[in-house]
Amino acid sequence: MRVGLYFGSFNPIHHGHLLIASYVLQNTNLQQVWFVVSPQNPLKPAATLLNEYHRLHLVQLAIEGANDLRASDIEFRLPKPSYTANTLAYLQEKYPSHEFSIIMGSDSFQNLPKWKNADWLLRNYPIYVYKRPGHLNLPVYEGAKEIHELAAPLLPISSTDVRKHIREGETIRYLVPEAVREDIEKNRYYS
Repeated sequence: MRVGLYFGSFNPIHHGHLLIASYVLQNTNLQQVWFVVSPQNPLKPAATLLNEYHRLHLVQLAIEGANDLRASDIEFRLPKPSYTANTLAYLQEKYPSHEFSIIMGSDSFQNLPKWKNADWLLRNYPIYVYKRPGHLNLPVYEGAKEIHELAAPLLPISSTDVRKHIREGETIRYLVPEAVREDIEKNRYYS
């Protein structure tokens, strides 16, 4: 099976994340997209993160009923902070018949040289890059296996904005799936 790994904090997941995953499935040869919920991104502060199990549950609510989308807690069982190279090595061992690719925004792609074992990732895994404003020109990395540029439609939504709306008592209806909104409000997450 050809699987695209969409790594992120998903703090919380929103319609922008889902739109990108849907676009990737419809416009590439990938058969599934796995939302890999990162308990701790080594390049981001952990202070604003909701508990990883709550974030995973919100992803599960968001993709309920979609057979080609999956929520993954694989990084919960790996050493923290989470490094993509470690996760891919583990997944390749656990699922030897799967072909894994990485899905990322152009902003992350430009920061790839800062990642642990970046050269190994580039040589061994196809990368699907969706362009984000302010990061439209992609760097060329020597020896990369496959880099696919995607013109995925982007929504001007961020998890930071969603959290800000919640803190300020504003609605997040239409920013996140309804089941996600209900769970966030019921459990008073981010407020």
